[in-house]
Amino acid sequence: MFQDYITYPRQTISPTILWEYDTNAPSWNWNEMAERVVQRVIQYGDRNDYYAMLQMYGGFEGVSKIVKNIPELSPKDLNWACFIFNIKKEETLCYTRKSLRKKRFNS
Repeated sequence: MFQDYITYPRQTISPTILWEYDTNAPSWNWNEMAERVVQRVIQYGDRNDYYAMLQMYGGFEGVSKIVKNIPELSPKDLNWACFIFNIKKEETLCYTRKSLRKKRFNS
């Protein structure tokens, strides 16, 4: 899925999935906001948003690194991201943070 992102026509991230940000502002920086952008694409993005994300952030390898640093995803979104980007949930920050919280409350 999405393996043809290199040859796919150039896409842009839909501004509606980043509704509270002004992505056209001169101060907006796509690289500084990479975790938020990738998180929103996973949560709300359509096919074109996934292509744009892969084109913008270095393909599957680049996006996988970003996914691993996202602090919060729902279990459903985390499973989807792990499937698409071929990573283990134990490698993600959101999973390890959740596991640590459970241990703290159960001890």
